Amino acid sequence: MEHYCTLLENRLRRNWEKPALSDYRGATFTSAQVAEQFARLHLLFKGFGLVPGDKIALSGNNSAHWAMAFLAVNTFHGVAVPILADFTNEGLQDLTHHSESKVLFTEAKKWENLDPKKLPHLLAAINIDNFTLMYAANEEVKAAYDGLEDAFKKAYPKGVQKDNLNLAYDKLDELAVINYTSGTTGSPKGIMLTARNIAANIEFALNKIPVPKDATMMSMLPMAHMYGLAFEFLYPFCGGAHVTFLGKTPSPTVLMAAFQEVKPYILITVPLVMEKVIKGKVMPVLKKPMMRVLTSIPVLKNVIYKKIREQIMNAFGGNACMIVMGGAALSKAVEKVMRAAKIPYTVGYGMTECAPLVAYEHWSTFAPGSCGRCVYCAEMRVDSKDPQKVVGELQVRGSNVMMGYYKNEQATKEAFTEDGWLRTGDLGVIDAQGNIFIRGRSKCMILTSNGQNIYPEEIEAKLNTMPYVGESLIVEREKRLVALVTPHEEQMKTATEPFEVLMEQARQLANAELPAYSQIAKIEQVEGGFVHTPKHSIKRHLYA
Repeated sequence: MEHYCTLLENRLRRNWEKPALSDYRGATFTSAQVAEQFARLHLLFKGFGLVPGDKIALSGNNSAHWAMAFLAVNTFHGVAVPILADFTNEGLQDLTHHSESKVLFTEAKKWENLDPKKLPHLLAAINIDNFTLMYAANEEVKAAYDGLEDAFKKAYPKGVQKDNLNLAYDKLDELAVINYTSGTTGSPKGIMLTARNIAANIEFALNKIPVPKDATMMSMLPMAHMYGLAFEFLYPFCGGAHVTFLGKTPSPTVLMAAFQEVKPYILITVPLVMEKVIKGKVMPVLKKPMMRVLTSIPVLKNVIYKKIREQIMNAFGGNACMIVMGGAALSKAVEKVMRAAKIPYTVGYGMTECAPLVAYEHWSTFAPGSCGRCVYCAEMRVDSKDPQKVVGELQVRGSNVMMGYYKNEQATKEAFTEDGWLRTGDLGVIDAQGNIFIRGRSKCMILTSNGQNIYPEEIEAKLNTMPYVGESLIVEREKRLVALVTPHEEQMKTATEPFEVLMEQARQLANAELPAYSQIAKIEQVEGGFVHTPKHSIKRHLYA
C-alpha cells in the first residue's frame, strides 16, 4: 500500500502544467502552483517552530485554499484537524483547544469571534481564504510570516520544480487526521485516523473506480467530513482529476448550473440529492393517469424510462459514469424508479471511524436494498447466531479502522470488542453473496439524509437547561428534528405565558447554541410525562 502523499507527488508531476484545483467561477491553480503553495506553507510551519506530529486545525467552506492547506499539513507530516464550518464559534474554539492545535486556518469572520486567551496552544491563526496572518502569539511567529518570501527565495532560488518536489512518504501508521464527530459537548470525540486508514480508502477507490484521463470532479459535500474529504477530493485528486469546489451549499439552480459546467466523471453524493430529483421531477410525472397507462405497455415503458435516464444523467453534466450514494439509506420508492430507469447507481456504507468506507459494490452488480459488500481492505461480521437471517450488530476490522478516540480511552475501549473488532452500532445481516443489509441502528444517533451525524442526547442536554423544560426527547419526523417535551411543573406554576410560547422561546435559545444541521424544527408537549425504564431512562422506542 502506498502512502497517499506518494500518490500525490506522482499526480502533481504527471500534470504539472494542468489545472488541478478550482473554486467554482473563481480561481484555478495548476499542479505547479499547488506544489509551490505546499512549499511556502511548509516553510511557514517550520518558521513557526512546528514539527511533524503537531496538530493544525482547518475550519471553513470547501475551497481550493482549504484543500491546499489540508494537503500541506499532511505533506509536512502534521496532523490535520478538520472542523465543520457550521459549528458554532464556541464549538470551533473548544475543538481547536481540545486538539491542541498550534495553527488554525479559518475565515476572518469566525476568527473575530474567538478568544486567543482560551487557546493557549495556538501560535497562529491564518485566513483560510487567502493565507494571510490574522493572529501571532509572539514576535517570532510574526517574524516568520513576514520573512516567508525571503525564506522561499533562499530555499527555492529557481522556484519549485518537478525535480525538487519531495512529498513521498512511507510511514503509514502515523496519525494523520483527527476528525471530530461533534462539537456541541464538553467532551467531544475526536476520531484518530492514520495515513494507512486513509490510504486504504484511496487505494480501494482507485482500483475499483479508476480516474479517467483529464477527468473533472466536483466537491460539494463538506470536506470536514471524511466522506466528502476522501471521495470528492483525495481519491479523485490523487488519481489525476481536476477538482472544482462549490464552497457554500449552493441553491438548486446554482448546483444544476455547476454540473453542466464542471461535468464530473462521477457523482459522489447523499440520497437526499437523488430523492429531491426523483420525487420532485420524475415521480409526479409518472403518477399522472396517462403516464400510468403508457408505462403499463412494455415497449412504451422502456422508451419512457430511457428518456428519464437520459434527462437525469444529463442534469448531472452528462459525463458521470456512476452515481455513488452514502451516508444514509435510500428511499425504497426512489430506488424502484432508479432501478426501472437503469440509472447507474450504487449505495455504499461507511463511518468516520473507517475513514470512511466499509462497503461498496459496482452498480452493475449492486443488490437493491443493500449497501454493497465489505471492502477488500477490511472484513465484517454480524454479532448473531445466524448472520444471514438473524439481525445483529455489524462489526468490522481492517486497515481502514481508526486508532481510537483522541484523549478518550474509555470511549475507545467501548468502541471495540475484546477480540479487536470495531462496533459499528448498526444492526443488519449479510447474505450468502456478501451483500450487507442494514436493518436499524443500535445507538440513538440520528443520521440525516445529507450524511450528518446527530446525537439526540447532546441536543436534549441543551434543551433541558432551558426555563420551563422538564424532560425532552429528540426524534426525527419527515427529515426534521422534533423535540418532545414535558413541562417543568414547579416553574410552570409561576409562568405568565402559555406553554407553547415558552417552548418557542426555548427552541430559539437552544438553536442559537446548535450547529445548523441539528436545529430543532418544532417542540411538542408530551401529555402525562414520558414512560421510563427502571433506571429512570426514557423508553425511546415508544416515541420513535
